[in-house]
Amino acid sequence: MADCSFCEIVAGRAPGSILYRDDRVCAFLDIQPINRGHLLVVPVRHAADLATLDSEDGAHLFLVAQRLAAALRSAVRCEGISLFVADGEVAGQEVAHVHLHVIPRFADDGFGFRFPPDYGERPARAVLDEVAGSIRDLLDA
Repeated sequence: MADCSFCEIVAGRAPGSILYRDDRVCAFLDIQPINRGHLLVVPVRHAADLATLDSEDGAHLFLVAQRLAAALRSAVRCEGISLFVADGEVAGQEVAHVHLHVIPRFADDGFGFRFPPDYGERPARAVLDEVAGSIRDLLDA
């Protein structure tokens, strides 16, 4: 897709530190890493968001991420791995091409999620059931 930096990397028209590539996904190091070894796994076929991502590409994305995470643990001797997908700008997606972050984690790395002030307050079961019903109804449509 025109003007997509990840499509340019996948096509070999832009530089990228490629770790893995097959006909469905490509993995390369993040140019703004949270920690050493932070990498991205992206579908070869452009998908701007999860709703437009081919389901087989999505499944393969996670299979490859699992393999890369195992290699990453040994390569950088990290203590854990975080997987992260931001779907939409408000969620933190900066490039409009689906990408799965595979982030090596260390006890003192300072990275984490910020929770809103009301986090921990549990909604009534009736509220949860209403939301669940709304989602279920859309799955059946």
